[in-house]
Amino acid sequence: MDILPFRPNGYNFWTWKGRKIHYVEQGTGRPIVLIHGFGASAFHWRYNIPELAKKYKVYALDLLGFGWSEKAIIEYDATVWRDQVSDFLKEIVKEPAILVGNSLGGFAALLAAVESSQLVRGIVLLNSAGQFGNPSEQPKNNEGESETALQKLVVNPLKEVIQRIVLGFLFWQAKQPARVEKVLKNVYINTSNVDNYLVESITRPTGDPNAGEVYYRLMTRFMSNQSKYTLDSVLSKLSCPLLLIWGDLDPWVRPAKAMRIKEFYPNTTIVNLQAGHCPHDEVPDLVNNALLEWLSSLDLQVRAI
Repeated sequence: MDILPFRPNGYNFWTWKGRKIHYVEQGTGRPIVLIHGFGASAFHWRYNIPELAKKYKVYALDLLGFGWSEKAIIEYDATVWRDQVSDFLKEIVKEPAILVGNSLGGFAALLAAVESSQLVRGIVLLNSAGQFGNPSEQPKNNEGESETALQKLVVNPLKEVIQRIVLGFLFWQAKQPARVEKVLKNVYINTSNVDNYLVESITRPTGDPNAGEVYYRLMTRFMSNQSKYTLDSVLSKLSCPLLLIWGDLDPWVRPAKAMRIKEFYPNTTIVNLQAGHCPHDEVPDLVNNALLEWLSSLDLQVRAI
């Protein structure tokens, strides 16, 4: 199987809102955009890009704050990546595409498809992030108005200091190659593809001077506020075909989630694989075959119209 060569300095760069964004581009034909998960990069699609590029124009994008893209000091929110993917479709791809996302990248793909529906022909989710809403939870309003002066002046600043110390240590630990390898081996059932190139593609970007601050912001702002955008609210606005390629042995995202997505959004096809959280890298041949078969069926539908 062909593999994307690892390039320490990356491939192509695009300036988005003054920020440097990295992406890979290969092949010709109808476009496909691959979007990585939390902590990963375009290189995580190393076994998929060359194979898909034999029939399609393939792009793999590094989300802002990850991979070789800029480690911007901003308030991270799911809408940041939604807007980034939407603008990438408008400015670089320039025609309707298939969005393929793993984990966090899957949720970014869903949000972008709702935002720019005319530019998305279909979506493929691999063990996607995102949560269904809890109907019993009431939205919180005006949280800041009930804060006391003691909370604002003492408790909150102290809480942030403690968070920064704890998360600073966790970031230092998380970027150690041995730690990255251990985490990957916990979420890959077959660990033969957990190699030095994959580990380096994750650890190298953490050397950026802003990487620690980005990690802090992601963990305290974004990760603690994922319920702001629910899967049911996003899927209710979706209008394109959906393919779920699910690693059923994922310790983080169970296959019941894929079934629930299909129940909520009937225009869904599910392919279940004996793999972990990153099936595209763990069992790339099975993922490529499933993707190509589904893409061919979409192409036939387009010709029939």
